[in-house]
Amino acid sequence: MRLQKYMAQCGVASRRAAEEIIKEGRVKINGNIITQMGVLVEPDDFVTLDDKPIKIEPEKHYIMYHKPMGEITSVKDEAGRPTVLDKFRDYPVRIYPVGRLDFNSEGLLLLTNDGELASKMLHPSRKMDKVYLARVSYKVEEADAKKLEKGVYIDGYKTAPARVKILNANNLFTDIMITIHEGKNRQVRKMVESIGHQVVLLRRVRFGSLELGDLPRGMWRRLSDVELKKLKKLLL
Repeated sequence: MRLQKYMAQCGVASRRAAEEIIKEGRVKINGNIITQMGVLVEPDDFVTLDDKPIKIEPEKHYIMYHKPMGEITSVKDEAGRPTVLDKFRDYPVRIYPVGRLDFNSEGLLLLTNDGELASKMLHPSRKMDKVYLARVSYKVEEADAKKLEKGVYIDGYKTAPARVKILNANNLFTDIMITIHEGKNRQVRKMVESIGHQVVLLRRVRFGSLELGDLPRGMWRRLSDVELKKLKKLLL
């Protein structure tokens, strides 16, 4: 790759501006000052501008995946269980899940190679909403839903306030929508257990500004420009 194109892809200048910078003798390759146009940059070359290293950052990838039940949210599993990355073994770059869904849960999972964005989304100070649809055993009364909203004790600590909406209820089961911003292990299941019920089905339908929509189980798609812009704005 020609040096001026390399500099443009590093984001330090346009190709035309890069040519002027090169003429000024401000660019070095492996410690040697370059002033000629058309010099090629090899993959192992060390390039500096004003004695500061510059390099092409890998393209960022953002994927929404509808995780089905029966997959573990991990790069690999010692027990040999399927992982959420099995479908991405041939993907052109290495991507990683942002947060996790337990083995028996399904729904929206973000996969990316953007470590900075992932860290921001998971940092407790962000209080990023996570919205779940849960089918719960037996009938959940409004009083129990209020307990979940105010916070319940699980694993020795009290959960932060949540939002709970009963969507459908009968004597056999109750469908609820629950919004939390914490990310404790199996938190929704344990919260429901604390009021004397069991989660039968659990699906995450929203994470921050991202919505699962009608993406089928086991399928994935790249985030749209609009979705990514909205997400990054939320993280400012």
